[in-house]
Amino acid sequence: MATRVHAPPSLSGADLRARARAIAPDEIGQIPWLALLQHEERARAVADLRVVQLEAGQLLCRTGRPVTYWFGLLDGLLKMSNDSLLGVPITFTGVPPGGWFGEGTVLKREPYRYNIQALRRSVVAGITVDTFHWLADRSIPFNRFVMTQLNERLGQFIAAREIDRLGDVDARVALSLAALFHPRLYPGVKSLLRITQQELGYLVGLSRQRVNQALRTLEARGLIQVEYGGVRVLDLDRLRHPPAPTPP
Repeated sequence: MATRVHAPPSLSGADLRARARAIAPDEIGQIPWLALLQHEERARAVADLRVVQLEAGQLLCRTGRPVTYWFGLLDGLLKMSNDSLLGVPITFTGVPPGGWFGEGTVLKREPYRYNIQALRRSVVAGITVDTFHWLADRSIPFNRFVMTQLNERLGQFIAAREIDRLGDVDARVALSLAALFHPRLYPGVKSLLRITQQELGYLVGLSRQRVNQALRTLEARGLIQVEYGGVRVLDLDRLRHPPAPTPP
């Protein structure tokens, strides 16, 4: 199994506010739902947006903590996880750049039921819960964006349950990698994902060596291309439907 990322203390709501800055003009274009808003709505959202940098291993959200922001990743890589009843870490999904997450928790204003941890130095943006609900109360396009997020995320988690049951490790890596190239949930990824084999191992629950072996197999099949510091997808449809292993 992959080694855990050791976490510095998680950030509280007060920590976030103290460390956060206003969003920069060149970062605004990285937020897909802003373009859907009317002028007044967009102005309030931009004024409310705050940006914070996380170090590798730092927790942005922790199980049981009250929700304060709706977050999106501008740069870096995050992991959504929790601990099982036996204390074993369970990874739900990775969050690459362009991904917004936690809207279900924000809608219900309930404590987090999962942890969000930075796998590397990451830059995160967020709007307050109050502004999220203000937008949801008045903007149909914003509501459609959130509904699409919830629907796609549900499909992603159902697929993740199927991945957990797979005995074929190469298929597990293929499907987990394909999930990070989801065009609706992670529009910032395009065809190249900046991820190391160690980071992918954290997400899949495998050693870096076993991930390397699986990536080489997928590369030989023409599904991906392993590049320095990342993975490029050559055939996303085939990556989502990897062939069954050949019987010995």
